[in-house]
Amino acid sequence: MIINTGQRTDIPAFYAEWFANRLREGFVCVRNPYDQSQVSHYRLDPSIVDVIGFCTKNPAPMFQYMDLLKDYGQYWFVTITPYGRDIEPNVPDKHRLLDDFRKLSDIVGIDSIGWRYDPILITDRYTMEYHLRAFEQMAATLDGYTKTVVISFIDLYPKVRKNFPEAVEVTREQRIELGKAIIETASSHGMTVKPCAEGDELAEYGADCSGCMKISDYEKAIGRKLNAPKRKVARDLCACYLSCDIGAYNTCRHLCRYCYANVEPDKVIARSKLHDPDSPFLIGGYLDGDKIHDVPQESWIDPQTSLFL
Repeated sequence: MIINTGQRTDIPAFYAEWFANRLREGFVCVRNPYDQSQVSHYRLDPSIVDVIGFCTKNPAPMFQYMDLLKDYGQYWFVTITPYGRDIEPNVPDKHRLLDDFRKLSDIVGIDSIGWRYDPILITDRYTMEYHLRAFEQMAATLDGYTKTVVISFIDLYPKVRKNFPEAVEVTREQRIELGKAIIETASSHGMTVKPCAEGDELAEYGADCSGCMKISDYEKAIGRKLNAPKRKVARDLCACYLSCDIGAYNTCRHLCRYCYANVEPDKVIARSKLHDPDSPFLIGGYLDGDKIHDVPQESWIDPQTSLFL
C-alpha cells in the first residue's frame, strides 16, 4: 500500500521529529477532517507499506532521520518556486533548497524525486519573463538530479481568494506561451513536464498530461510492479493516485498565500501549538468518543514481477 504525507501539510518541513517517532513506534493515527470522532489507525511497517509519498518545500529536517526510511520505498516531490517572502513568507532560501534537492536526489535516486514548480502566478513583479529566467536557472541547477518537473497555474479557491485577494487567473494565452517555453527548457535539461490538473492543453507541445503521481511513477521509484486497487480521482482533471494521507489541514507554517490547505494564518499558528511530537496524532491526541478504525493494510507488490528500469 501507499502512505501519503503531503496533501494537507508539510510534514518533512515542520513535523520531521514527529514522523520519525511514528516510524519508530510503527503506527500513526489520523483524525478525519470532516468527522472529528473518526480516527484511522495505520501501521507503519515496510512489509505492508510499499511506498511513502512526500511533498515538501523543505526536505532538510528529515535528513537526520533518513535511516528510518531505508526499508521503505519512497517518492519525493520538492516544490521550489521563484517567489519571495511576499508570497511564501516562511519558505527557506531557494539556493539552499536547490542544494538540498540535489542532496536528497543522491540519497533516494533520480527516479524517486520530482521537482514541483507550482503554482505559477502572474503579477507585476512575477512576470512571464521573470518566470522564464527563473525556471531556466533552476532547471540548469537540477539537471541530472530529476527527470520530472510538475507545473500548474494558480487556482482561485475560496481559501486562496481570502488570503490572496489580489491574485488573478492566468489566461489561456499566458498558459500556452509559458508552458511551451518551460517544456522546451525542461527538455534541454533531461526533464519531462507534467501539468498538474491542467487538462491536456499542453500535450501537443510535449507535456505528459496523464497525471503527475500515478501508480507507474511509484512503480518506477521502487522498481516493482504494484497491484493497486482502483481509487476515485481526488479532483476534476486529476489522475493521480492519492490515498491514506496522514497529515492535517491548517498546520502548514509556510503560510504561502496561494495555499488551498490553510484557512488563515492565525488558525494555523493556533493549531500548530497543539502539536506534540510524541503523540500518535499530528495535532492533539486521543479524545473521548473517538471511534478508532484499524485500516486494512497489505502490500501491493506483485511478487512475480520486477521492473528493470
